[in-house]
Amino acid sequence: MKKRITYLSFIVALGCVMSSSFAQTSVATSFPNKPITLLIGSSAGSTTDGLARVIGQEITLATGQPVIVESRAGAGGGIAAQAAARAAPDGYTLFITTNSTQAANPHLFKKLAYDPVKDFAPVSGLVRGHMLMVVHPSVKANTVAEFVALAKQNPSKLSFGEGSSSARVGSELFKQLANVQLTHVPYKTNPQAVIDLVGGQTDMMIADFTTTLPQVKAGKLRALGVTSPKRSALVPDIPALAESPTSLGLAGYDMSHWNALYAPAATPATIINRLNDLMKMALAKESVKRFAMQNGIEPFYTTPQELGAFQAQELERWGRIIKAAGIQPE
Repeated sequence: MKKRITYLSFIVALGCVMSSSFAQTSVATSFPNKPITLLIGSSAGSTTDGLARVIGQEITLATGQPVIVESRAGAGGGIAAQAAARAAPDGYTLFITTNSTQAANPHLFKKLAYDPVKDFAPVSGLVRGHMLMVVHPSVKANTVAEFVALAKQNPSKLSFGEGSSSARVGSELFKQLANVQLTHVPYKTNPQAVIDLVGGQTDMMIADFTTTLPQVKAGKLRALGVTSPKRSALVPDIPALAESPTSLGLAGYDMSHWNALYAPAATPATIINRLNDLMKMALAKESVKRFAMQNGIEPFYTTPQELGAFQAQELERWGRIIKAAGIQPE
C-alpha cells in the first residue's frame, strides 16, 4: 500500500512538472499575441528613438503584432526607467535604454526612483558606438588643438551643451584630460542641445552621430574629432581625439555609448528567451545593419546573461570615470 501511494505521488508530481513545462512552452510560442510597447527615455530624433522604431518594425514583421514606441524623456532617462520598472512583467512593456540609466545615473544622481539592476531583467544588447565632438562655426578652432588653446586663453568662456550622460561625461572627460575649463549647459535631450548649438547659444558638444552628423553635413556645425580610439569608417576624414598631439593629454581618450533591451524584473524566463530570439533576428536584418552604419554604431547582440555581466562592468567603469572627472551627484 505504501509503495502504491509513493508511485501515485510520483505520477502526480511528474504530471505537475509536465503541465508546468507545457504551460511555459505554450506561453513562449504564443508570445506576443497583442501589441508591444517600447519605452524610451529620449525624444524623437535621437539614436534610441530611431533604433526603437527600426527594431519595432522587424518585430512586427516577425510576429504580426504592432509595436508602439513611447517616449518619456527627462531625468537622464529616469522617467522612462521608472515607468518600465513598474510595468507588468509580462513582456508587453519593454525598455530600450542606454548606459545613461543602467550605468551612469547611479553615479550622477543622489537618489533614483528605480534600481538599474534589481528592477530589470536583461534581454539583449542592441547597439554600441562612439560620438562626435562638434563646434559652432563661429568658434575659431578648426582642430582639437586649436580648441584647447582657445579654451585655455578664455577659461570658462566657452560652453558645452549636453542632453545625455554620454554627452555629459564625454565632455567632462575631455575637460579633465585636456585641462581646460568649460561652462556646462544641461538639456533634457541631445536633440534639444544640438538645436541651441546650431543657434550659437553654446559653443561645443560631444554627442552621438545621429544628433550631430546631419548638422555637420549641412554645414551648420564643424566636427573636430571622434571619441573612438581610431577613426570611424563613417567619417574617415575626421581624426580621433586620441590622435591629438601628446601634449594635449588626450592620447587615451575613449568614450562610447550603448543601447540594450530590458524587461521588468520577474518577467518569466520563457518570455525573456523569446524576446532574446527576436532581438537576435532583428539585429541580423539589413534594415538594422543599415541604420547602425548610418549612425556610426554597430549591432551588439548578447544573451541575457552576457548583458547582465556587461552592465556590471559598465557600472564600475562609468563610476570610475565620473569620480575622476569630479562630477558631483545631483
